[in-house]
Amino acid sequence: MEEEAEIDRLPMDLLAYILVMITSFTDLAQASGVCRKWKQGVKQALARRHTLSFAGCKMDDESTSRLVRHAYSLEELDISRSRWGCQITDNGLYQISLAKCVSNLTSVSLWGMTGITDKGVVQLITRANSLKHLNIGGTFITDESLSAIAHSCPHLKSIVLWSCRHVTESGLFVLVNKCRKLGSINVWGTRVSLDCFIGLLTIRPALQIKPQGLPLNVGAVATMLPVV
Repeated sequence: MEEEAEIDRLPMDLLAYILVMITSFTDLAQASGVCRKWKQGVKQALARRHTLSFAGCKMDDESTSRLVRHAYSLEELDISRSRWGCQITDNGLYQISLAKCVSNLTSVSLWGMTGITDKGVVQLITRANSLKHLNIGGTFITDESLSAIAHSCPHLKSIVLWSCRHVTESGLFVLVNKCRKLGSINVWGTRVSLDCFIGLLTIRPALQIKPQGLPLNVGAVATMLPVV
C-alpha cells in the first residue's frame, strides 16, 4: 500500500495558511489542479487574502472576477493596467461588483484601464461604500463617475484623477462637497482651470491638490481668501 505523502497529512487550515503565501496566480491555478484537497485549500487561501494585485498580470474579465469572488476578506484591490495589457472591461467591473467583498473594499486602483467607462465604474463604486482610496487615473471617466463616487463613498480620503481629461469643474465641486473626509486629490493632466482649484480650496482649505508646483501656489492663495 502506497504511503501517504507528508504534505497530504496537513490539516486544511495549515495547508491554506501555506498557500496564502503564494503570490503568483499561475502557481495558485496549478496548485488548485493537484487534487480536491488542494483545490479547497486554494479557495480558503483566497478567502483569507486582504489584498489582491493584478498589476503585471495578463488578466481578463472572467479570471479577475472569479478570483475576487473567492476573496471574501479582501480590502485592497489593484487591477491597474500593466505592460501586458489588462483586458478588463465594464462587464468585468460589473462581475466584480457582485462579489461579497466589495462592500469591505477600502482601496481600489483602476489606473490606466482604458477599456472601462462610466457604466462599469458606477456599477462598482455604488457598491464600494467603505472606499477610502481610489486611483482611477488614466481612464476616460466623466463627471458621471465622479457623481457616483461623491454619493457612494462617504469615507473617501484620497483620489487620483491623473489625466482624466473628461472630468469638469462641476464634477470636481460635487466630489469635494460630498466627500467630507477627502484630503488629497491628484488632478495632473486634467483640463480644469486654476480658478477651479482655488474654488475647491474655499470649500476644503486643508485639501491637498497634487501635483505640487502648479502655475500659482493655490495653497497660499487659499489662505488669503475670506473665510466663508
